Amino acid sequence: MANQVATIVKIKHKNRNRTTVFWRGILVFPVAIFAATFNVGSSGVGAASVVVIPAFLAIIFRGVYPSYVLTFNHAVTELSTRVIAYLFLLNDKYPSIEANPKVAVLFPDVKGGAKLNRGLPLIKWFLAIPHYIVAAFYIALSVVVSIVAWVQTWATGNYPEWAGEIVLGTIAYLNRVSGYMLLLVTDEYPSFKLK
Repeated sequence: MANQVATIVKIKHKNRNRTTVFWRGILVFPVAIFAATFNVGSSGVGAASVVVIPAFLAIIFRGVYPSYVLTFNHAVTELSTRVIAYLFLLNDKYPSIEANPKVAVLFPDVKGGAKLNRGLPLIKWFLAIPHYIVAAFYIALSVVVSIVAWVQTWATGNYPEWAGEIVLGTIAYLNRVSGYMLLLVTDEYPSFKLK
């Protein structure tokens, strides 16, 4: 998986702020609205969206991934990941609109598009159909797990490790699939595993 999108979130398990945990859905609302203002395309990775068509066309016709599109897509994907990590209780750090070393999304080096197959973007969305089904299952599982974790974290101040593995695994999985079929930063077919 060296040529996949990698997601890093430092989960805080102990001594959680029980007040912010209880009101998390309301507290995340302003930054979620901010992230949603980048609604340029459709990402499937959260509230924010990415620029898809220019990258798609540039890879197919020129064999180039425009650096400004890659930078924008990376920034929006990281922002979306920070919002989701906060909403799903992985940490208490309010999601910054700037980069945060505790939540990072690492794209593989596309070497300006030279490492990407020019014809594969035409069928990646089709090849990813099994991932849509698995993603729906993982998302449903993460929502149920997060509800249980929310109650436990609010009551005890400690976030369960098992819940963090499932939720972080789901976020990482969605970012890998998005990197393959939407962001077009890798030609390596994503694994179905959570990690």
